[in-house]
Amino acid sequence: MAENQPFDALRLALMQDVLPVGLALVERARAGGPGKVVESFTSGASDPLRELRDEGEPAAKGVRERLDQVSPGLGNPVMPVQVAVEEPTAEVVDVIGEGFSPEQEEQQLQEVLARITQRLQSLEAQLAQES
Repeated sequence: MAENQPFDALRLALMQDVLPVGLALVERARAGGPGKVVESFTSGASDPLRELRDEGEPAAKGVRERLDQVSPGLGNPVMPVQVAVEEPTAEVVDVIGEGFSPEQEEQQLQEVLARITQRLQSLEAQLAQES
């Protein structure tokens, strides 16, 4: 997989940057001729490539979707992700032990539910930070 990363990065750049700009330039040339294409760069815009990319993005999205119909991942390259999993602690809680009264069982259940709630809140906070 490591040997494919430069190729995947190039393909991603082509699909996300070059394709929209190229399609915008083609559309401008079709609509207004070469003068309209040159105007893209001489109009004094702060970032003409960004404007062209934004202008061509809807058409590029359609092209990428059609490429994905031919072969999934061709138009919208699959991005590798790294997943890390924390091993759960070895803590095991016997919620209902033998010989406990109903009140003790309820107390243990409340403690377990409180720990679950705390862990869920911690997880939600982590997810909010990552967003």
